Amino acid sequence: MAGPRSTVAPTPPTAAEAELLLLQTQALAEEEAAKAKRELLTRFLQDKLSREEQSSMWGLHKVHTLWRLAQRKAKDQELRQDIEILSQTFSRVMDCKDGVIETLVSDLKEAEEQQNRALRSHLHLMDQLLHLQRCRLGYLEEGFNAQVDALKAEFEAERRTILEQQDWESCCLQDMALASEQDHARSNHEAMLNFQSARDDIKNKCWQDQQYSRLQLVARLEGLWDQIQKARRSYTQATERKKVEFEELKKKCEKSSREIDAQATKLQMLQDMITTTKSQIAAHLQESEEQTQNLRDDKDHALQKLQKLRAQVSQAGATAHTHLVTLTCQSSATLKVLQQVVEKAQRILRLAEMCRRLETEEEKVLPFYPSSLAEGEQQKARRVLEEIPNEPLARAMRDYVGLERFWQRFNKVKLEEKALERAQAALANRNQELRRLLQQYLAGTATNQKVPKDPHPLLTVKQKLDPQK
Repeated sequence: MAGPRSTVAPTPPTAAEAELLLLQTQALAEEEAAKAKRELLTRFLQDKLSREEQSSMWGLHKVHTLWRLAQRKAKDQELRQDIEILSQTFSRVMDCKDGVIETLVSDLKEAEEQQNRALRSHLHLMDQLLHLQRCRLGYLEEGFNAQVDALKAEFEAERRTILEQQDWESCCLQDMALASEQDHARSNHEAMLNFQSARDDIKNKCWQDQQYSRLQLVARLEGLWDQIQKARRSYTQATERKKVEFEELKKKCEKSSREIDAQATKLQMLQDMITTTKSQIAAHLQESEEQTQNLRDDKDHALQKLQKLRAQVSQAGATAHTHLVTLTCQSSATLKVLQQVVEKAQRILRLAEMCRRLETEEEKVLPFYPSSLAEGEQQKARRVLEEIPNEPLARAMRDYVGLERFWQRFNKVKLEEKALERAQAALANRNQELRRLLQQYLAGTATNQKVPKDPHPLLTVKQKLDPQK
């Protein structure tokens, strides 16, 4: 909501206020002009700075490019000079290497010749050893074959005697069996005759008893018949049925009597046969026991002989086995010794290869030092070597003449080793002396230098190191 409007009229500004407003406007205009000037100046300076930076970058790039070109030219000339020097050095090294290779080829040829001579001597010794071993094996085999042939002949002779004895015993047994069969047939025939005679006697006796009993029965039957006739006449009509039963009983009685007789005869015959058979069985059992005892004795005797033969054969086999084991042990020992010799030779070859690798360039070019003997002494040594030795050790040493170069090289290495040991000992002594002098020098620097009683250690060291001066 609008307030009440003022009714008072505005007063006109005074001169001081107008001047103050003018000054303010001038100050604002100057400030705006200075600000625009500063902005323009900063923009100009920024453009100039960017142009200067760009020009400096281009200049620096040109300088770097020119510097790199100069460095490249210098480096190119230096590398070309180095390449020329290296090529010359390489050519000299190659010439030296060619000379070393030629000397190595000659050494290799000599080493191969030495190795071939050593190998030929070793193979010759191996051939002699193999020949000796084959001869020994041949002798052992001949002795073994002779022993085997003797054992075979002895075995065949005993076998023939055993077979002949067996044939004779078998013939005796066959004769005994034939005799026993004949005795058995004769006893069987006699038993059959006795049986037939006994049967005839029994049959006659039975027939007589039967006739006697028949007569008695006939007499009884006649009496009974009379009685029966009387009874029949009296009881004809009343006993018709009983008559039939009587007839049946009569038939049964006759039949039973016949059966009893037959059974009695059979029983008697069986008893007789049993007694005769028992006696025959007892006789045969006694004879068979005697024959069995004889056969057992023969069998025990044959088994004893067979056991003796087996013991002899096993003893011969054990002897042959011991011989074979001994031969095998000796062969294995020989193989072990040969293996040791081969290992020793391989070790020698490996050591020679290691020594060759450790040789210097001078040793490779000149591996052997010249002899220190005079011409006359060398000629005497050659004549001594050319003479045929008489002692076995000297003859054995002739097989190792090819190792003369090796012994020369070995002696050279030993001499160098002794010289290096002496040089090391001398250097150790000199080192101890220098240490002692250094300790004296350090002790002299620590003492008072105003009143020196002894000469200065540095002068002493200088005098000892340079005695000529």
